[in-house]
Amino acid sequence: MTATSPSVDAAMSQIIAAEAEHVAHNYHPLPVVISRGEGAWVTDVEGKRYLDLLSAYSALNFGHGHPALLAAAQEQLNRLTLTSRAYHNDRLGPFAAALAALCGKDLVLPMNTGAEAVETGIKVARAWGYRVKGVAPDAARIVVAHGNFHGRTTTIVGFSDDPQARADFGPFTPGFVSVPFGDAAVIDAAITADTVAVLIEPIQGEAGVVVPPEGYLRAVREICTRRGVLLIADEIQSGLGRVGETFACDREGVVPDVYLLGKALGGGILPVSAVVADRDVLGVIHPGEHGSTFGGNPLAAAVGLRVVEMLQTGEFQRRAKLLGEHLESKLQALIGHGVTEIRVAGLWAGVDIDPAVGTGREIAERLIGRGVLVKDTHGQTIRIAPPLVIRGTELDWAVEQLRVVLSA
Repeated sequence: MTATSPSVDAAMSQIIAAEAEHVAHNYHPLPVVISRGEGAWVTDVEGKRYLDLLSAYSALNFGHGHPALLAAAQEQLNRLTLTSRAYHNDRLGPFAAALAALCGKDLVLPMNTGAEAVETGIKVARAWGYRVKGVAPDAARIVVAHGNFHGRTTTIVGFSDDPQARADFGPFTPGFVSVPFGDAAVIDAAITADTVAVLIEPIQGEAGVVVPPEGYLRAVREICTRRGVLLIADEIQSGLGRVGETFACDREGVVPDVYLLGKALGGGILPVSAVVADRDVLGVIHPGEHGSTFGGNPLAAAVGLRVVEMLQTGEFQRRAKLLGEHLESKLQALIGHGVTEIRVAGLWAGVDIDPAVGTGREIAERLIGRGVLVKDTHGQTIRIAPPLVIRGTELDWAVEQLRVVLSA
């Protein structure tokens, strides 16, 4: 395990500057230029190695270049990559069957990105409300939570309460009611005869790995059932092994009406997302009403099928649970020593940095110099979400680097 120089090398500076010339500045990346990856490690253009504790926001749950996933992709690349849904292909059916079984549902609607899955879920919920529940035309309402992050499309940012996500992008789509996260009673109070769904993240990722109180998801499930509305779980970051269970909802034994999946579903190779629900919900969508040129393409289906097969063994869920408990014990020792609070669910942690030692961004930049990659959010928080293939000794080393940076 090698640490790196805290300065940005000349070659990396040139690459960053050249990128800035022609790439719109919609991101503010940390100053490192990655050129290779393997397992939980990445290498920059100067040959320096870093332990990846971000996993592309959980898209790399299985690490960089997992052999089984690369093999599935390469085999399919040599056969067929894209047909569009104008025709059938021989990979989509097996993928959909396996993913539906993993979720305990009937149907899969394949898309590409997480935001597309969320938009699709919204359309499905509205169609269900009008065609099944009997809500008056254009009156459907969906309850969402404060602090949510479901994507960056104009509809989605319209019900965000992050000023940076909203400013100058209106007017916004109506039909959403936002309530505090973690309080089931306010959801019950917000539901009306026109409410078609409750859309929540079981654990809020972008907000800083915010874990709701014990019993919250069970209470929301009971409310949705009693009030006759759909429970839509955005498991795009939290699902597929990240929290020590297949889904974050499994932590409370809750089954939503609709799963929104993405990120890790593509195995860190290509974007794959999906909406998964029973026939009485997803069956409301008819041919021509929704789709995507690349949604359900053969390459995506081949990789997605291999992801599901890997999750069916339970190996990655067990690793996330055990290593997450180990990580939590190590991070706990930092509270009062540069850390004010931690929140951990499996191999997913939000670490609040004491303002006296720096901002989240400053700590993330200092960790680059010690060979560790994390990402800040909301000022004082850094997120830790390593590939599920990481080893305990590597976690120990990473936390030690964090300790050193905080103490300095």
